[in-house]
Amino acid sequence: MGVEPIPLWPGRLIDVGDTRLHVRTTPEGPPETALYVHGLAGSATNWTDLMGQLADEVRGVAVDLPGAGHSPEPADGDYSIPAHAAAVVRLMETLGGGPVHLVGNSMGGAVSVRVAAMRPDLVRSLTLVSPAMPDLLPRYGPARIAMSAAPRLGELAVRWLSALPPERRVQATLAMCYADAGRVHPERLREAIEELRRRDGLPHAGAAMVGCARAIVREYFRVGPDNLWRQAERVTAPTLVVYGLRDRLVHARMAHRAGRVFRDVRLVTLPHAGHVAQMEYPELVAREARRLLAYTRKSLRRTA
Repeated sequence: MGVEPIPLWPGRLIDVGDTRLHVRTTPEGPPETALYVHGLAGSATNWTDLMGQLADEVRGVAVDLPGAGHSPEPADGDYSIPAHAAAVVRLMETLGGGPVHLVGNSMGGAVSVRVAAMRPDLVRSLTLVSPAMPDLLPRYGPARIAMSAAPRLGELAVRWLSALPPERRVQATLAMCYADAGRVHPERLREAIEELRRRDGLPHAGAAMVGCARAIVREYFRVGPDNLWRQAERVTAPTLVVYGLRDRLVHARMAHRAGRVFRDVRLVTLPHAGHVAQMEYPELVAREARRLLAYTRKSLRRTA
């Protein structure tokens, strides 16, 4: 932990039609772009280290989903996975420059699957880190999310949690998301506490948290062609799915189903990682992402 982590990437607000989205970007240079989509209660800063690892390969753009990070709340209060996917599509169209390498973690993985299924023309490759795909045998963490999403309980839970010191809440989140919270650099811990204090002052922060929790639960019980696993069957982009074997939120057994459903997929399990492998082991996730980039480029040359 002696080496200081890289600074957060600079951010700006982008108009994407009827709303604005805050994004953080690595410097211009590489001709291809990777778009990073965070999970529940996360933000673009969840990708800082992985973006740095891959900055020589792809220009990184990490988005704060509507109501998260520095992005304003959606005007219609819609925090559903389809609404988030539509916002990401609008961002991709606004950025231009052709299809992107789409990368999503947890809820952001669910959003990314829907985007890749809806708009294959915008997605060159797909990387999913512990995606929040429907699991009828969820672990303890998703059960807590389901409870917080229940009518009235979610709002009560948010009020109760907001009374706790930010330091306690951040430590509890890290303990849930990391296999080993001791891997968190003190500077990253300080940044997370500062950001939570800032979020506490936003009137929409609680609604965003509850709305996103309810969105995940709805996806777990969605049936028909819009079910996320049915959507995954439609994904044509080369896909990498990374699971942490010590993930307390998404069980690595879902790798078996992902291997059957995605058309062109490579599965990776990291034995010592938790739910946010891109933060806990960015160098390992970057190594696998580079392999996907090389494979995708080779496939494109063959079909050109």
